[in-house]
Amino acid sequence: MADLLDIESVTAGYQDTVVLEGISLSMSERSVVAVLGRNGVGKTTLLSTIMGLTRIEAGHVLFRGKDLASVPTYDRTSWGIGLVPQEREIFPSLTTHENLTVAVRRGEWTVNHIYDLFPALAARRKNYGNQLSGGEQQMLAVGRALVSNPSLLLLDEPFEGLAPIIVDRLVEALAKIRRESDLAMLLVEHNVDLALEFADRAVVLDRGQLAWIGNSVELRSDHDRLASLIGLQEPDHDNVAELTSAKG
Repeated sequence: MADLLDIESVTAGYQDTVVLEGISLSMSERSVVAVLGRNGVGKTTLLSTIMGLTRIEAGHVLFRGKDLASVPTYDRTSWGIGLVPQEREIFPSLTTHENLTVAVRRGEWTVNHIYDLFPALAARRKNYGNQLSGGEQQMLAVGRALVSNPSLLLLDEPFEGLAPIIVDRLVEALAKIRRESDLAMLLVEHNVDLALEFADRAVVLDRGQLAWIGNSVELRSDHDRLASLIGLQEPDHDNVAELTSAKG
């Protein structure tokens, strides 16, 4: 049986600029993989490549064993790939409810399910996108991706720039999603400790190349390797505990 996602020796970038070189990565159903690395090493470009937003010079991206090369970006959602972009990119002139309903596809994740997951959005359902706080916009970006009912959810820095209390709410929501759904997740995250606690496996990029891939527990326990690859940071114990309980 084919993996959910197979990235095979992919070299990709934008116009004449190569960002990723020879990247290989596979993901199975329900797996969670963290993509780590210093700024500017190609983490967002990796997600963009899966979504068809870059130019692939070599290699293949396969989803459920089928090559995505001829699949336009707008069709990849219907294939089962959802993206929560770093810039959120919600529609400012649509209400919260409209932002969700325009993305709905048949499946377990309905708009009401999103309101249960994020009660703050339910309270702001009639507010326009540009009337929401940064945290509410991030919740909406996650909810919009979920109502497309993907098999693979791509999350690009979902906690970036948010107040700690909002990060707590998002962590709780992601933990609930993981417990209650069959989603696989590919998570780009600057908070290394959180990402490694949440993910089954980790990938570290350096200058567009694969510097390390393996078990997240192994990497988190190897402080020297972490320091060499991406630097160390103090753990956020409250969020780590939440994600650990989700991992089960």
